[in-house]
Amino acid sequence: MTRRVSDLPEALVRKHLQEVLDTCRETNTRPSVLMLARRLGLTNTTFRRRYPEVAREIADHRAVPVTPSSGPTEHDRLVARNAKLRRRNRDLAAQLALAAAQIQHLALRNERLQEALETASNVTSINRKPRLR
Repeated sequence: MTRRVSDLPEALVRKHLQEVLDTCRETNTRPSVLMLARRLGLTNTTFRRRYPEVAREIADHRAVPVTPSSGPTEHDRLVARNAKLRRRNRDLAAQLALAAAQIQHLALRNERLQEALETASNVTSINRKPRLR
């Protein structure tokens, strides 16, 4: 039997199968042959032709009803955490914009007050370069 260059070792296919099954268990989804085939870079038909036993195993796993685990899954926790981080990020961005506007306002006000003070006291600015004699 001649092994084609594109054939993958059975151990590698089984390893990816286990990872797909673990992911499906965590996310309460059903595994599919297409999911595994894409992960291995194969078409659905090619995968089914080369690895019929693995395709039957996936079909058997699909036949078993998904039992929801008690409490939120890891995926659910990540989705909730992501939503919380996005809200926090929006709040911080709004606070940052407000702080920048306040700083800009204070800088302009300070400039006007400095000019008014110099005008009122008839004092020259320190920033002027002194003349060399």
